[in-house]
Amino acid sequence: MTATPRSPRLLLITTVVLAVAGGALLAVPHGQGAKVSVMPPSATAPTTPPPLTSTTPREPAGGGPRSTPTTSASAPASALPPHGEGEAGDPAIQQVLEKSWPADLPAEDERQMLTDGRALLRADATGIGRSKWPRVFGDSHQAVAPAFASARFRVQAAIARRDGSPTKAVVHLVWAGTDRGGTYTDGRITDLHFTRTIEKGKATWTPQPRI
Repeated sequence: MTATPRSPRLLLITTVVLAVAGGALLAVPHGQGAKVSVMPPSATAPTTPPPLTSTTPREPAGGGPRSTPTTSASAPASALPPHGEGEAGDPAIQQVLEKSWPADLPAEDERQMLTDGRALLRADATGIGRSKWPRVFGDSHQAVAPAFASARFRVQAAIARRDGSPTKAVVHLVWAGTDRGGTYTDGRITDLHFTRTIEKGKATWTPQPRI
């Protein structure tokens, strides 16, 4: 699998996740410990993410999905969980993504792509299940060794949206994982692209190889 090209949506989603780290910094007074609250369901998330501080992607050693790790950004501490919050902070990230990019796909199509997108990302990052996607990964026996351990891989949030055409869509995923060097990082970002095709007379969304 190769790197994902940058896109305006990828930069925007990067901003949202960067804000997770920034929220923690804003909420902790100098010399004191303070817990940042997770955004409640009734809270209103910002529809325009704050300015980006870093959008430089890096490739994990030994292959695996290319992602943009978080650094820091300005964001309301009450709206986003602190960096490193763990699973407790995932719902807040999901809520911010959904409010920043309103749904524009039929519910059934979105469910299919989210299910496939999560499975594809896990296969790409950990090597588990690559044989199910020969069109995406090619010969799984010749694939690059997985860059992340399966034990600590987790999709934190995901949305599926149209990608400039009724027959194209993209799944934005925010995820966490431990690389082969033992370093755990959350807030990683990957985009997976899908094309609407007709198979056996039925419309379906087919994942595209990452060029």
